[in-house]
Amino acid sequence: MATIKDIAKAAGVSIATVSRVLNYDPTLSVGEITKKRIFEIAESMSYQKKSNRKKITRRIAFVHWVTESEELTDLYYMGIRHGIEDQAKEMHLQLIKYTVNNIDEIPPDIDGIIAVGRFSKIQIEQLKAISAHIVLVDSDFEHSGCDAVLTDFRQVITRAIDHLLEQKVAKIGFIGGKETLQGTIAPTEDIREYYFRRYAKEKNVLDEELILQDDFNVDSGYQLMKEFLSKQSIPNIGFLAANDPLAIGALKALNESKVDIPNKVRLVGINDISVSKYVYPALTTIRIEKELMGKTAVDLMMERIRDDRQICKKVYIETSLIKRETT
Repeated sequence: MATIKDIAKAAGVSIATVSRVLNYDPTLSVGEITKKRIFEIAESMSYQKKSNRKKITRRIAFVHWVTESEELTDLYYMGIRHGIEDQAKEMHLQLIKYTVNNIDEIPPDIDGIIAVGRFSKIQIEQLKAISAHIVLVDSDFEHSGCDAVLTDFRQVITRAIDHLLEQKVAKIGFIGGKETLQGTIAPTEDIREYYFRRYAKEKNVLDEELILQDDFNVDSGYQLMKEFLSKQSIPNIGFLAANDPLAIGALKALNESKVDIPNKVRLVGINDISVSKYVYPALTTIRIEKELMGKTAVDLMMERIRDDRQICKKVYIETSLIKRETT
């Protein structure tokens, strides 16, 4: 970063003159041309006035929906965590980690809360009662009154189904799961399934028998596809999985049954976790920028704290289709 001395040297004036110009000293008798030159040089050097305020270490509660061991079943959340940790380190923030099970341990003097995952309305109200600075990452439907970093799953599902339809599949199925959030009784509707049903119906390819559901992990994907193969003949069909682990499990079952991929079954996952390119055949998937989501959450938090922004922001991160060997 350029100093006042650097700007003064480039402008050919004294350090005192630069300092007074940059601080808009009304008593300074300097011509407009000189002022303009100083401001242009300062801007080009990305000058920032040094703050006289003492640096304060900000303490941010990082509430994760999964534990670090549970992350191994879905590397998606690991990617988001890495983004948060890297950006927090860059911003000199102190992250204090909690899980969804110990929200009540977060101290009331915390500077802000970044919460990753799907939280119930009750849990989000609990977070709001602790801090006015809340950033949610990967929330589905519940993010009113909070900053949020989100994925446009309507666009994700539309892109995936359109891609399968372009491959001339006769039918399209969905591999997903059900989750019951803490503080709720009934399973929560999954946003990916919600948009799948809407768009599949719009395209006249919705078939309830092709919606397979269990948990959101590799074993579930394997068992669901294994059961499907035992009951159904294999037409020219495409499947969209709610995440890559489900798709990878389904792929394992298809390989075991020697199903011709992609000629008989085409498969698309969501997230583009690191292992997706290494499975056989390599998985076509919708890439979600996980690390960028985490970094953006920290940026929103810093903006809240630094600028005292009161209006909530929702930031949608762009996604992309990664075509590989399963389609």
